[in-house]
Amino acid sequence: MRFDTKIGIVVREDLAVWQKLNVTAFLASAVAGGAENVIGRPYADGSGNTYLAMIRQPVLIYAAGAEELTRTHNRALSRGLDTAVYIEEMFKTGNDDDNRAAVLAVPADDLSLVGLAVYGPRNAIDKTLKGLPLHP
Repeated sequence: MRFDTKIGIVVREDLAVWQKLNVTAFLASAVAGGAENVIGRPYADGSGNTYLAMIRQPVLIYAAGAEELTRTHNRALSRGLDTAVYIEEMFKTGNDDDNRAAVLAVPADDLSLVGLAVYGPRNAIDKTLKGLPLHP
């Protein structure tokens, strides 16, 4: 199935593996919680157990350096795409309120991005992520 929308997550390539996974999970949750019609229906197995619903379309994960993340962030903002950010300072906080405060304390051009997620029309996302390799 081909979707009219696309989800892309970009993670800074020099992070520790646990950080990459953590950033990816947080950014995917932002898309799931903030964009309409992204979540599918709940699952059930043949034994009658039920499971939580998931994002209904593929999520593509890209690798980038710090400069590429900044460029991608600027592209996403200039196109008005639904965007989520994860900054370095968020590794030092322990809750959502402190995470929000860390982002709020820094102007957009100075964010120390370690990851971002974008969601929107397929063509706009493709242009925003152009040149980034898929994460290995």
